[in-house]
Amino acid sequence: MIVALFEDTDYANLLPLVYAHPVFELKTGMKTLFERIEGYFKGFRKVLFVREYLADYVKTRYECPVNESDVIDEDTLFLNGSLVMDETSYRVISSKVSKSVAAIANGKLLAFRLPERDARELIGKFIGKPWSSSLIKDFSLKKVELTSISTVEYPWDLVSMNQRLLKKDFQDLGLGGVREGYLDPKAVVYGREENLYLGKNSMVESYVVIDVRSGPIYIGEDVEIHSHSRISGPAYIGRETRVYSALIREGTTIGPVCRVGGEVSETIFHGFDNKYHSGYIGHSYLCEWVNIGAGTVVSDLKNTYGTVKVRFGDRKVDTKLMKVGCFIADHSKLSIGTKVYSGKKIGFFSQVHGFVTEDVPSFTIWAKSLGVKPVELLLDSAIETERRVYRRRGVEQTDIDVDLLKSIYRLTVEERRKAGVVREKFKLY
Repeated sequence: MIVALFEDTDYANLLPLVYAHPVFELKTGMKTLFERIEGYFKGFRKVLFVREYLADYVKTRYECPVNESDVIDEDTLFLNGSLVMDETSYRVISSKVSKSVAAIANGKLLAFRLPERDARELIGKFIGKPWSSSLIKDFSLKKVELTSISTVEYPWDLVSMNQRLLKKDFQDLGLGGVREGYLDPKAVVYGREENLYLGKNSMVESYVVIDVRSGPIYIGEDVEIHSHSRISGPAYIGRETRVYSALIREGTTIGPVCRVGGEVSETIFHGFDNKYHSGYIGHSYLCEWVNIGAGTVVSDLKNTYGTVKVRFGDRKVDTKLMKVGCFIADHSKLSIGTKVYSGKKIGFFSQVHGFVTEDVPSFTIWAKSLGVKPVELLLDSAIETERRVYRRRGVEQTDIDVDLLKSIYRLTVEERRKAGVVREKFKLY
């Protein structure tokens, strides 16, 4: 049997985080959603179906066929990429989703299985596009309603489940108490050492506090934790990350290859992010290659202590959560002293200054609170900035990277128009 991952039309609820990522590449706990599915379907051939403009980029990141129908030569189990696969989900799907059966939850198509011929016909209709739940009718699938399966519907879902999954992932790894790196004798570990893993070539300097009393801490390979840092579990510090005199509170995922200082709480740094200096970020999700300037603060609590509402176009969605920070797409840069209000989204490759009291469109230089109208970030400037940033981390920009920027730039034209973004030279003073 083949296992195929697809994106559905609800992917738009996860923008701007998924402009440069398929939904299944988002991360919560120590793993991406893809890695969670892969862990339960080892030995099965995987095929990925994503939005067309992402296909070439995704091919560089996964050893699987992408948007290819001719590889379907047997029965295929289709899984929604927003699934948060765990033992319960795997057991229910394996037992209830037989041939020509579809699993549904609140009208959302989660999983279905088709014989080879029907699978190829389906792909021919939907390849390169998000899939709709209406395809159930086209193939006369028998519906089974499920209530015990977790999915990611909105960006804050990734953050909300992070603490629980960090604990589960650490336990599943079975590395508790293993210390392959160097822990300075003057560093302090509070709690049981079986709740700590320290990877190869990693170093925890003197006067670091590691608190595993409330949850485990995983420190990957080639990590440096500098003096006067405090890390509270559950937490994950990915490979080649540097922690500079930081206060990292529980429920935080960082890395790989991040630079983090200041205070962080219940936040996911997807990878290659830079928050070197002081400031606070809480209950937030940062995609790749985000840079946070010194003194930047993200609010994750309203003065009224009410639930935070997040805008999606013309509608507002009540998160039903009291603590929600911000959601930042890839390559965005927040300058020194930026202040971001609760529940705000910052688009792909934007540059932000001052107070952020509304969502920031993609490819935008934003400084409305400083009396400057929003200005479009020119595509050529974005391409050159990406090249420079990549080289600082030893990564070479490719034609596929450039094509992805061009595609997202075209996709977000209307987003900028609705926000009143103009095309002119940006002048702050």
